[in-house]
Amino acid sequence: MFRTKYKVINFFPNIAMSKQQELTLPPIKMRTKQVAGIRYVWDALRGKYLVLTPEERVRRYMLAFLVSYCRIPAHSLVQEYPVALNGMAQRADIVAVGTDGKPLLIVECKAPDVEIDETVCAQAARYNAVVGARYMILTNGCKHYCYERTAEGYRQLDAFPRF
Repeated sequence: MFRTKYKVINFFPNIAMSKQQELTLPPIKMRTKQVAGIRYVWDALRGKYLVLTPEERVRRYMLAFLVSYCRIPAHSLVQEYPVALNGMAQRADIVAVGTDGKPLLIVECKAPDVEIDETVCAQAARYNAVVGARYMILTNGCKHYCYERTAEGYRQLDAFPRF
């Protein structure tokens, strides 16, 4: 289904990674607060504060990137999109839906220290078998992979789609 050798999409070669797992996505401003030693980030799409985990940080950056670079309207982005998989409730990190309400793109976000490997690809492909989006993005904030679903399986792209 997927090639074993992944081609990393790096749109921002001037953004270098540091020991602190800097993300290779454009910088964003996040509204945060700290309560009892726990850092929270404001989610404007859902209208509430969420615990700022490493994966949530990647999700915030990817959401901003999808709006600014891929030109997906913010109101078309659904976070924690429900996916019924083998009778179990799962959730895709981000799904972009078209004006007809059908999914166009699915994104699987991982924390920066999680390697994007076959396991992550297989997880996203299982979700997308239910969701049916044309595009699939895998990211840990440092490395990004984009695929287009075809009749033969998935074809890796050299760039993110723009809408």
